Amino acid sequence: MKFTITRSIFSKALNDVSRAISTKTTIPILTGLKLDLTEQGLVLTGSNTDISIEATLDVNSEQNDLQIESTGSIVLQAKFFGDIVRNLPEKTMTLEVKDGFQTVITSGASEFNINGLDANNYPHLPEIDAEDALTVPASVLQQLINQTVIAVSNQESRPILTGVHLVIDSGKLIAVATDSHRLAQRTLALPEAGDAHYDVIIPGKSLTELSRTLTDDIQNVEIRFAENQVLFIAGRNAFYSRLLEGNYPDTSRLIPTTSSTTAQFTAPVLLASIQRASLMSHESSNNVVRLSLDPASQTATLFGNSPDVGNVEEQLTFTSLAGEALDISFNPDYMKDALQGVGPATIELAFTAPLRPFTMVPTEDRDQFIQLITPVRTFS
Repeated sequence: MKFTITRSIFSKALNDVSRAISTKTTIPILTGLKLDLTEQGLVLTGSNTDISIEATLDVNSEQNDLQIESTGSIVLQAKFFGDIVRNLPEKTMTLEVKDGFQTVITSGASEFNINGLDANNYPHLPEIDAEDALTVPASVLQQLINQTVIAVSNQESRPILTGVHLVIDSGKLIAVATDSHRLAQRTLALPEAGDAHYDVIIPGKSLTELSRTLTDDIQNVEIRFAENQVLFIAGRNAFYSRLLEGNYPDTSRLIPTTSSTTAQFTAPVLLASIQRASLMSHESSNNVVRLSLDPASQTATLFGNSPDVGNVEEQLTFTSLAGEALDISFNPDYMKDALQGVGPATIELAFTAPLRPFTMVPTEDRDQFIQLITPVRTFS
């Protein structure tokens, strides 16, 4: 096996697949990067059993400047090999595999000799049928991920909640995540899905890594489902993730359909206020801020308090405030995550009672995106 390639292009593909490579694994060969060179091009593969990423560098691409002398495959220690590639001196690099999996990497006056491993011992990735593949704009998928993964659980005691529940039915995609303290739900119209029906749970960590590979030059993402795997094809990358097994809880019954108090705010303005209030709450052991709404006097006040440091009080600017007077306390970090997911929109907060979960929706997109936050009981 021997090839020469543009180093920057190779390095970018190496960085992409390295997201799937872990130094902590019970399968030693998975700490390595697999290189598979055919007459069609070079395929780089990284895997940690939960996710696998393939990057394909086409031989016909002028940008890649891939020159193939002989085909073959090899597995190289990913971290060490990556450090070598990043520090090579010239714009191009040559890799050659010799007898005994000895691998020579040259660039300009530099030459490295490293030990490789037999690629035949590397686990094979599943073949997933493209027959029922769905296509989603990359920007929309990235937004959906960013708006839902914030609510997945980090507690392995309930592994099902560490994933995002995706249901595709009747030409619509609904993504839901909850850690039992908050919930995020995003709905997308997918008319091309037709009569297709899928009900899967994708690990939140997988979706976070997928989001990082969705660069601005990628227009669309193809999604394919298998029994226990999902495959996302984005540009030159193929991103595989295992699916979580089990039944996701019915979250639809958690979302209130009525409210006694509503308030509308410009999201960036409210976010800035909560960030200021949390400067105090973060110094307290319970990390809580209090929101006081009084429609009669048309006032909204945010309080942050730390017994050891001090307190903050801020009059909020709102666009509308209606209903009953209400005092409610909540974790400011949950609200900050929710507000960052909606960008510059105007949002509506809807409350039913001081100790009941409240909702947050963008006023111009209320049917497509909803966040639910559970308040905190305080003793004063």
